[in-house]
Amino acid sequence: MTAEEARAAFLAWLANERRSSPLTIAAYGRDVQAFLLFLSRHLGGEPDLAALAGLRVADLRSWLADEASPRDPHRAGVGNATRARHLSAVRSFFKFLARRLGVSNPQLALLTTPKAAKPLPRALSPAQARDVAENITGATDNPTLHARDVALFSLLYGSGLRISEALALNVAEAPLPGREDMLRVLGKGGKTRIVPVLPAVREAVAAWLAEHPDRRPRAPLFVGARGERLNAGVAQRTMRDYRRLAGLPEHATPHALRHSFATHLLVGGADLRAIQDLLGHASLSTTQRYTHVDTAGLMEVWRRSHPRG
Repeated sequence: MTAEEARAAFLAWLANERRSSPLTIAAYGRDVQAFLLFLSRHLGGEPDLAALAGLRVADLRSWLADEASPRDPHRAGVGNATRARHLSAVRSFFKFLARRLGVSNPQLALLTTPKAAKPLPRALSPAQARDVAENITGATDNPTLHARDVALFSLLYGSGLRISEALALNVAEAPLPGREDMLRVLGKGGKTRIVPVLPAVREAVAAWLAEHPDRRPRAPLFVGARGERLNAGVAQRTMRDYRRLAGLPEHATPHALRHSFATHLLVGGADLRAIQDLLGHASLSTTQRYTHVDTAGLMEVWRRSHPRG
C-alpha cells in the first residue's frame, strides 16, 4: 500500500467511523497530503508504508523546518501555531496507521510540538482607557453600581491591577484620600507588591465607599448586587456592555486596562524595570513584550505618515 492510499483510508475512517465534520476531514487531508509531498521530495520517490515506518526523527524535523522556511521562494513559511496543527494531523495519521494497519513509528514521539508565540498584549489608546475609567457608568442605571464600576475600572487602569487582585481587596485596604499613597497588592504566587494610587482613583474609591452596603473592615471592597464579593464575570460583562455602547474595540476588556497602564507608562518614558515591579512580573522578559507593542505602534504611525509608506 502506498502512503497516498493509506491517506485515503485514513480520511474514510475519519468520515465513516469518527463521524468528523467535512471541514475537519478536509483540513486533515490537506495537512497529511502536504507531509507526504515533502517526503516524496525528501526521499526521492513516493513513500510506502515501509518508508513511513522507517522515518527517522531527523526526517521529521526536516519536514517541520521546511514548513518554516520552504525551498520554494513563492511559498511563505508558516508560523509555529500552524506547524503545531500540521504535526497534530500527522500524529493522528500515524495513530491510525498503527491501530488499523500495524505500521508504527516511535520516532514521532520524539518530536517537540512547536510553541506558538504568545500574542502581543493589545492596549487601548489613552483616550479610550480614560473613557472606560471615567464613563463606564453608562453601562447601568443604578447609581450605586455606577460608583462601584467607576472605582473598579479606575483602579485597574490607574494602578495596573489584575481583575482578580482588585476584587480580592477588602474595605480596610481601600485606597482613600488622606491615606498612604501606595496600595499593597497580593499578586500571583502569593507575592506582594506595592503600587501607587492616583488622586482621581482615590476619589472614585471614596465615592463608591460612601455607597457601599457593608463598610466593615473585612468586608469585600467590591461587591455584587447581593452583597457578596464581586465575581470577575460580572465585571467582564459590564465592560462588554459598555464597549458596545461606546463603540470601543473588541479587545477592550478589564485586562486590556492593565496592558494600557503598562504601555502608556512605557510610551511616557518609564523605566522597564519600574514597570516590571508595578505589574508584579517575575521575569523581565514578560514585561519586555510591551516594548514590542510600542514598536508596533511606532511602525503603524510611520506607515500612515511617511510619503513612501
